[in-house]
Amino acid sequence: MNGPQHYSEAEWLAERAHHFTYGDGSNPVIGAALAAEAQVHATLALAAATAMQAAVDGSEPGMSGPEFAAWHRVAGVKPGERG
Repeated sequence: MNGPQHYSEAEWLAERAHHFTYGDGSNPVIGAALAAEAQVHATLALAAATAMQAAVDGSEPGMSGPEFAAWHRVAGVKPGERG
């Protein structure tokens, strides 16, 4: 699983956690488990984004073009747009 996939999974799990904690499917135990899993995926996404951006000993270019585009796609921002 790559960084953007971890990000998407975290968003989906967070939504499900909210549903089970506060929504029609109220079950706080399941909600808490889903929230914990969402946090793990969010942390992995952050680690991936940080690692992909960092140069290694000055010889690595950082994030590749496809990885860059995937991050922008999953984060809801199009490359070239500024908010």
